[in-house]
Amino acid sequence: MPPLLCAVDVGSRSARAAIVTGQGELLGRGESPIALHEPRRDHIEQDSEDIWRAVCLAVRSALAISGAPAGDVAGIAFDATCSVAVRDRDGRPLSVSSGDEPVRDTMVWMDHRALEEAATATATGHAVVGLAGGVLSPEMAVPKMMWLKRHRPQTWARTGYVFDLADFLAWRA
Repeated sequence: MPPLLCAVDVGSRSARAAIVTGQGELLGRGESPIALHEPRRDHIEQDSEDIWRAVCLAVRSALAISGAPAGDVAGIAFDATCSVAVRDRDGRPLSVSSGDEPVRDTMVWMDHRALEEAATATATGHAVVGLAGGVLSPEMAVPKMMWLKRHRPQTWARTGYVFDLADFLAWRA
């Protein structure tokens, strides 16, 4: 059999995987849920380890349905929401929660806690802001990182990696 591809899409509530041929024929599809937490208004969080578990389950399911051996898969690609996963210098998860919630290291795309930071960054008028459409959204990584630095300085001091979710998945893979 010619080499196969694995496509993984991570949304707000589930991870989906597909095994396809080089011509795009779908051989198998799997899906696994992801927990979504809203400990307070505008704070939407996930655990990147839970996301990774869901990805692995979805991929295993898609492979099983396809009937193809894992060794036939030549490559994997990830697509995900614009969420931000935060890790320490050793790659361990760091909590992004503003309270005493369990370690949830991922600010989901729809997390709007960084409204003030988005407005502050937009007000700079920096050329990069222009490249982003002239206005930064609290859904973007920069305002989320600014929020973390302002509101969780102890966490910010320990931060080694800040990943867009798709980049985290590639790093983890």
